[in-house]
Amino acid sequence: MSSSSLPRIALVGDHGNHNEPAHPRIDEMVPHLPVQATWVPTVDIHDAAALQGFDAVWLVPGAPYFNQRGVHLAIRHARENGLPFLGTCGGFFSALIEHAQNVLHLPAAEGVDENPDKMLPLVTPLKCSFRGERAPLRIRENSRMSSIYGGSTEVEEVFHCDYGLTEDFMDAANQGQLSFSAWDIDGAPRGLEIAGHPFFVGTLFQPELSSTPESVHPIIRTFIETVLLTSGATGRAAAKDAA
Repeated sequence: MSSSSLPRIALVGDHGNHNEPAHPRIDEMVPHLPVQATWVPTVDIHDAAALQGFDAVWLVPGAPYFNQRGVHLAIRHARENGLPFLGTCGGFFSALIEHAQNVLHLPAAEGVDENPDKMLPLVTPLKCSFRGERAPLRIRENSRMSSIYGGSTEVEEVFHCDYGLTEDFMDAANQGQLSFSAWDIDGAPRGLEIAGHPFFVGTLFQPELSSTPESVHPIIRTFIETVLLTSGATGRAAAKDAA
């Protein structure tokens, strides 16, 4: 397939922000993936027009983001339009807050995308930070996350996220089609998904740090596979091969 026929993924994030270690890993990985990935700075997202033409959204680590409102616009665009979405580390709690704000209309989530000070009471340090180290993760049985791991309910992942959201807020936001699907050894949610969506997954760990161009993490691999399916790229490739 030529680059023009590859599905397009928006890498939403602030490239190099906080010297985020996931960013160079992504830069190394994406040239080897069957997609066209483009960095979209959060400051460039003022409405959904910034995401037009993209087949999926990958909200990468690097919180606090320069423009949280732009982050929420990208999440909502993917959620409402059925575009595959992957949010890692800061992308996890941004996805949770966006859902709480625009689907559940929780008072605690109102205005946090426009006023960063309103987010501060929701953020709390994680007991299990394990920066750059592997730690156990419990996966909900029969979840999308479990299927990604081949049905496993106990895995190990690289934790590099120091902050999460308060227990009270996460309990209130864990409603409707959104549900938690992974927890660390302290019982803090580390994964979420939305039922009935082609692919909507958030992880409060970084699968990017477990990936190389030769060996892509199963969460990222499944995300890419879904992008190919939903964009019709696999069908185009098969038709071209058959011609």
